[in-house]
Amino acid sequence: MARPPLPEEELVARFGPHRNDAPPDGWQHHGPIDREVRTHCCFCGQQCGILLKVAGDRVVGFEPRYDFPFNRGKLCPKGVKRYLQDNHPDRLLDPLVRTPAGFEPVSWDEALGRTVRELRRIQAEHGPDAVAVLGGASLTTEKSYLLGKLARLALGTRHIDYNGRLCMVSAGVGYKKAFGVDRAPNPWSDIPHADVVFVIGANIADCAPITTSYIWRARDRGARLIVADPRVTPIARTADLFLGLRPGTDSALLSAMLHHLIARDLVDHDFVAAHTEGFEAAAEAVAPQSPSWAAAITGVPAARIEEAAEAWAAPDTGMLLHARGLEHQSKGVVNVSAAINLALACGRIGRRGCGPNMITGQGNGQGGREHGQKCDQLPGGRDLADPRHRAEVAAVWGCDPDELPAPGHSAYEILEAIERGEIRGLLSICFNPVVSLPDTARTRAALERLEHFTVIDFFLSETARHADVVLAGSLHEEDEGVVTTAEGRVVKINAAVPPPGNARRDTEILIELGRRLGAERYFPYTSNREVFEELRRASAGGVADYAGITWERLEAEDGVFWPCPHEDHPGTPRLFEDLRFPTPSGRARFVPTPWRPPAEQTDEEFPIWFTTGRVVSQYLSGEQTRRIGQLVDQYPEPLCEVHPRLAEFLGVVDGDLVRVTSRRGSIELPARVTATIRPDTVFVPYHWGGRKAANQLTNPALDPESRIPEFKVCAVRLERVAGRAT
Repeated sequence: MARPPLPEEELVARFGPHRNDAPPDGWQHHGPIDREVRTHCCFCGQQCGILLKVAGDRVVGFEPRYDFPFNRGKLCPKGVKRYLQDNHPDRLLDPLVRTPAGFEPVSWDEALGRTVRELRRIQAEHGPDAVAVLGGASLTTEKSYLLGKLARLALGTRHIDYNGRLCMVSAGVGYKKAFGVDRAPNPWSDIPHADVVFVIGANIADCAPITTSYIWRARDRGARLIVADPRVTPIARTADLFLGLRPGTDSALLSAMLHHLIARDLVDHDFVAAHTEGFEAAAEAVAPQSPSWAAAITGVPAARIEEAAEAWAAPDTGMLLHARGLEHQSKGVVNVSAAINLALACGRIGRRGCGPNMITGQGNGQGGREHGQKCDQLPGGRDLADPRHRAEVAAVWGCDPDELPAPGHSAYEILEAIERGEIRGLLSICFNPVVSLPDTARTRAALERLEHFTVIDFFLSETARHADVVLAGSLHEEDEGVVTTAEGRVVKINAAVPPPGNARRDTEILIELGRRLGAERYFPYTSNREVFEELRRASAGGVADYAGITWERLEAEDGVFWPCPHEDHPGTPRLFEDLRFPTPSGRARFVPTPWRPPAEQTDEEFPIWFTTGRVVSQYLSGEQTRRIGQLVDQYPEPLCEVHPRLAEFLGVVDGDLVRVTSRRGSIELPARVTATIRPDTVFVPYHWGGRKAANQLTNPALDPESRIPEFKVCAVRLERVAGRAT
């Protein structure tokens, strides 16, 4: 049975200190560089082109790729330093198993054998669904595909989901409801052609830095910039119009803007009549949501809401960009639908410089959800509950459609099922839920209930410390495959070096697990290319159709946009140019957006709003970036942003140690007094674990449609603990 994680002192004694400083002298190979490998950054969904410089079996440097059309030589701080994790002293070099004395290195045969025996024992005693699988949105698409196949055909469990459930799923549901497809409709090259750019819930400068350059190019043409956020983010400091709304009130703001468009007859009636449906129901839902009503809800003056609506409607073209601030809520789908409704009301779709667009967060957040590791989805973006879709994939896999389990639990629901004792075994890869799930104390307690837990990872993450078996996996540059960028461009990841020591490529581990679980005929692959070729066939005819995409095309063309149904097809950078949509009617759909407040309200005990987000030098749970000293130096620990008025009221000065407490937990950290946040709100970035984890506070309330937790808004109290933190 899984036990509590090993204490830090024992881990240090066995594996050395957790390195978050510059690598020691001699760590890098100082010999001549013998090759350069064209590939992409391992971090966010922009997937900037990069050249890795290799000496022997080590990556020793980098250059940005000036030829890749997305970033054209630009990189953010994370991209510049990403290569420093290669051969890092913390790398796992052998599989580990937990013993009474702690983790011990073992052979692959023993580690894989123990994993398979335990998962099979649990299923024999409690049924196939007593085992669950958790994947990650930074995996290559081939790995995501393999993981879905492993869960459904080798383990036969309904319960597989991925950490994109904590990222993009509200956007995906909203776009499928409106357009029938889960993808940003526009390539980023459309942004400079917009006459107005509306950014809501997206801290672009920190979370998608290269996207900032596209907005500057639009502004150079004279475009107006509207930004809505509880914080005056770097992009907001340059805005023509800033809407500093309260956390959790996005749909009130957006619906009030639509109300004003209707009241002032600023709607594109010809477009709405010819190409959409559901406008009357959407209009009825926003009828009571006037700008004056929204002003009381959001804290944004009614006149400013009206100005934003008119600025959005006035020009011929406009792009609306949104990210996690809009989506990480218990009403994230409603928020996304309200944003899409604004675009449809003004006919902003299917043209250059026109469209609502989600900014995908994780490295393969788009491709990672298209091909089977999402709990309700099969390859090609197919619906697991649809008999026709099941039959199409089963024909490629060579199984009976009835062998495919029904949809199962989403990521946080898997945790809840572990608490109830329904799920007793877990296999996880590229997911650090101890840091990234809300209410972290609850997550740790659930993992300790498991009878068996196997983790595939390349560092001993906070989550891996709870495991019974840790399988030493591969970094981005140690495996080969494809990912899909935020704009829907499929690109090729090239292996630069082999995994160090006895570590293995993730694809090899997944294939071997499938074979050992008795599903040899479903895992016949001898290369990653063979996995991709099967994926192409399995996606053919689906919404996310990769059938015409080959590795050779990806190399020659710097990526191909899906859908791409055959090899002579050019790909589809801009969706819906013919104004036909993959919905039953062929029309885009307005979705009603009635108001509902956040799941948790402020009160006398918890009077302050709390929100979370990223900083530019760190990434997700920080498992990689917290080990790169130059990135740590930029933002070494989480800080609590406090407005000067709130700080004065509480007697807090910059640098004081403060305690932030929610209904779930507390965190103590230094205060950063800044006027760039609302006076009724505090902000803490979420890239740290343990006592520094912002998710000790966050609310696990789920969106009823996307099942995403409410990371971006909850109620807290703030108090000064001590003078300036040291």
